Amino acid sequence: MSLYRNFMSVGALTLVSRIFGFVRDALMAAVLGISPISDAFNAAFRFPNLFRRLFAEGAFNTAFVPMFSGALEKEGIEGARELASRIMSWLVAVILVVTILVEIFAEPIMTVFVPGFVDDPEKFALTVFLTRIMFPYLACMSLMAAYAAILNSLGRFVASAFAPILLNLVNISALIPLAILTLEARETVFWVAIATLMGGVAQLLLVYLAIRRAGVLPRIRWPRFDPAVRRFWLLAVPAIAAGGITQINIFVGTVIASGADEVMSIIYNADRLYQLPLGIIGIAIGTVLLPELSRHLSAGRDVEARTSQSQSLLISMLLSMPAAGALIALALPVVRVLFERGAFGPEDSVHVSEALIAFAVGVPAFVLIRVLQPGFFSRQDTRTPTILAGISLVVNVLGSLWMFEALRHTGIALATSISAWVNVLMLGWFLARRGHFAINASEWRQQGLIALATLVMALTLWLGVVWLGPVFAPRYNFALQALALFGLCVLGAGLYFAIIHLTGVQKLGGLVRRFRRRKT
Repeated sequence: MSLYRNFMSVGALTLVSRIFGFVRDALMAAVLGISPISDAFNAAFRFPNLFRRLFAEGAFNTAFVPMFSGALEKEGIEGARELASRIMSWLVAVILVVTILVEIFAEPIMTVFVPGFVDDPEKFALTVFLTRIMFPYLACMSLMAAYAAILNSLGRFVASAFAPILLNLVNISALIPLAILTLEARETVFWVAIATLMGGVAQLLLVYLAIRRAGVLPRIRWPRFDPAVRRFWLLAVPAIAAGGITQINIFVGTVIASGADEVMSIIYNADRLYQLPLGIIGIAIGTVLLPELSRHLSAGRDVEARTSQSQSLLISMLLSMPAAGALIALALPVVRVLFERGAFGPEDSVHVSEALIAFAVGVPAFVLIRVLQPGFFSRQDTRTPTILAGISLVVNVLGSLWMFEALRHTGIALATSISAWVNVLMLGWFLARRGHFAINASEWRQQGLIALATLVMALTLWLGVVWLGPVFAPRYNFALQALALFGLCVLGAGLYFAIIHLTGVQKLGGLVRRFRRRKT
C-alpha cells in the first residue's frame, strides 16, 4: 500500500481507539470525578505508562526498527528474526528487573514521582497500592510494543493499531457496572486498576497471535552480548530520552502538579483530549514513516526518503493545524459534552478546558516531532535528538516552575507546548544544516495557506460557540449539546477543507487518489 494509505489505516484504527477511550474517560470522570482518589489513580497509571513509552516505544521505534529494516533488506526474514530474538531477550530481562525493583521499592520511588502527595498519607498510600497493581502492565505493554515494531517493519500495521482498542473495551466493561453500582470510591478505583492490567494482557495476546501468524515470532532466551546487541543499546539508551520527550515533559508536569490538589486530574483529562489528534496523526505518521525511511536509506534510495518525509510534513500539518484550532475554539463545549456528569462538575469543565487550550497550542509541534525525529533515527543517529530533547526538557522544567504559581494547571500545559515547539525548531535546523531536510518556496506557500485556513475556521467556530451560548450552559440537555457540538465540527471541517481545496493547497480529489495509490 502507499504511504498515505498506511497513514490512513493506522490513523483510522487509532481514531476508533480514541473514541472508545473517550467513552472510558467519560465513565471514569463520572465515577471518580476530579478528586484525591482520581489523582492517586492517574499518578499510579502514568508511572508504568511513562516507562512503557520510554523503554518499549522509545527504544524499539527508534533504535530497533532501523536495525530490523536493514536486516530485512540485507539478510532476509530469517536474519531479521534472529536479530529480533537476540535484542528482545535483553528487553525482557530489563523489564523484568525493573518490574521487580518497582514492586519492592514502590513507596520511595513514588515519593520522588509525586512528592506533593507525601503530606497526605492516605492519598500517598493509595497511590503506592495502585502502582503495585498496575506496574506489571509495563511488562505486557513493552512486549506488545516490541512485537508491534516487528509487524510495522514488515508493513503489517493493523494488529498493533487495533490492540489499544482492547484496553479501552476491557476498561469500559468494568466501568459500566461501576457507574451503576454505588461502591465506595476506593473499591471503584481498585477494580479500575485491575481492569487496566487485564487490558494490557489482552493487547499483548492479540499482537502475539498476529506475529505468530506472520511467521516471525522471536525466540526469547538467555540474553547474550554481541556486536548487534551492543549497537542496539548504543542507539537505544539515548533514544529512550529522545523518543519519549513528550512523556518526560508530562512526567515533569506530574511532579510539579502533585503539589496542588486536583491539578493532576485536570492535566490528565486535558491530556486525554489533545492526545486524540496526536494519536491519529502523529502516532500514525511516526509508525509508518520510520520503517519507510529506514528501508529507503538502507537501500540507498535518498530521493524516495526525502519524498516520504515531504509527504509526511504536508499531511501532518494539513490535519494537525485544524485540529489544534478546533480544540482551542471548542475547548469548553468539548469538555462539557464529554465529561460533565456525575462527580464531574461545571467548575471542573472550566479548569480542564483551560489546560486543553494550552496543550492544543502545541499539537502541531507534537506531531512535527514525530515527522522530524525519524530523519535522525533512520540514519541511526540518536545522539543529536537526545541532546535536543534535553534542552527542550530544561525549557519545560523552567517554564512549568515559573508559570505554576500564577497559572497552575494552565502553566504546566503551556510550558509543555512551548518546549515542544523549541524541540521542533532545533530538530528542523539540524536536519536542514545536514542537507537531510528542506522546505521549498511552494511548500512554504502551502504551510502559510494551511495556517490561514485554520485561523478562518477557528474564528468561525468561536463565533458559533458565542451564538449558541445558552446551549452550552452547565448541565444543559446533553443531546442538544452533543448535536450542537457535532454541527460545529461538521461546519468547521467543511469550511477548512473548502478553503484548502479552493486555494490549491491540496485538491480533495488528489488527496483521495493519494490514499488509493498502491506501491508498484
